[in-house]
Amino acid sequence: MLAVMTIDQRGSRRDVDRVEDLLSTLVPQQFDGNDADGWLLPFERTAGDEVQGVLTDPALVLELTLRCARSRRWSVGIGLGSIRTPIPDSTRKASGSAFENARTAVNRAKGALDAVAVHGPDSAASGYAEAVLRTLATVLRRRSSAGWQAVDLISQGHTQTETADILGISKQAVSQRLHVAWWWHEQALRPVAVHLLAEAG
Repeated sequence: MLAVMTIDQRGSRRDVDRVEDLLSTLVPQQFDGNDADGWLLPFERTAGDEVQGVLTDPALVLELTLRCARSRRWSVGIGLGSIRTPIPDSTRKASGSAFENARTAVNRAKGALDAVAVHGPDSAASGYAEAVLRTLATVLRRRSSAGWQAVDLISQGHTQTETADILGISKQAVSQRLHVAWWWHEQALRPVAVHLLAEAG
């Protein structure tokens, strides 16, 4: 799979420029494994309040998309396809159908409440991937701060009992927070999204 991600700041005219802060998080060192697997070309500012990067790992595409969804500050367009060879050393120097599809996708994402879109050569496969990604993005964007407290601790490897002790609440309350946060639904849909992105790409 080859994907170009175009990420555009939402409401930038009413906000400070957050691109440099975003770029500091879109590097392999910020992810498990701490290596360059899945990163074909690094994320760079390409125009104004927009960044682009080229990835080859659908799980990584999903993770970056959901991190952007959580912040509610970014529109994410995922373009599937190809890039022209030889592959340059900079995203700004690259071109190809994946870049064109990413532009189409981010333009649609800007007008969507869930701020995510996927566009590729197979419109049906891209649509299936987009539907699941948008569902996941909506789950994360609507999650409360209390829900995130529980989800973040569980995601760090804590048990529900440990999470309850850290938060000073009962184990039953932790379970309720995870339920309201749709955490189990998120976990069920993540591998589906990865599979559909791989199929669409």
